Amino acid sequence: MRKAVFLDRDGVLSKVRVKNGKGFAAKKLKDFKLFYDSKESVKKLKLAGFMVIVVTNQPDVGNKLISRVTLKKMHNKLKKITKVDAIYTCTHSQSANCYCRKPKPGMILTAAKKYKINLKKSFMVGDRLSDILAGKKAKCRSVFLDKKYFEKKPKYQEATFNNLTEAASYILKQNKL
Repeated sequence: MRKAVFLDRDGVLSKVRVKNGKGFAAKKLKDFKLFYDSKESVKKLKLAGFMVIVVTNQPDVGNKLISRVTLKKMHNKLKKITKVDAIYTCTHSQSANCYCRKPKPGMILTAAKKYKINLKKSFMVGDRLSDILAGKKAKCRSVFLDKKYFEKKPKYQEATFNNLTEAASYILKQNKL
């Protein structure tokens, strides 16, 4: 069975606009910018034998604030630059009680089934409580990127870092143990 690193998109791979202490995803393709370390971090994880899969809530689609076409263009850009293996997206609004929206583990479990991933040897990296809870529910190891948002912090992660470079280094060290 394979191992994977599941990455949230906004705040982990791509920059967010912070307003009143909360991170917001880009709504226009021209505003969709990746962090400086996204490409290199994904490359290192893949070279170590991990699949790298993005699992992202995108409620702005369900809330009619961004089109599916724009979202697809953003994800094409993300795939082209970082070479992630797959992107799973929940486009439902926050009020939808769907299987896929984090903190539910639906996207992770669906990817694990498709790609025959051993979740106990896999990691979830995110910048929100919902990411860490999804990882915990899927029985992944979780790493939190603390972006200093004014929201409830998770407590189930095994490590906390400031950026993806630090998180990837940690995961690579754990992989060697």
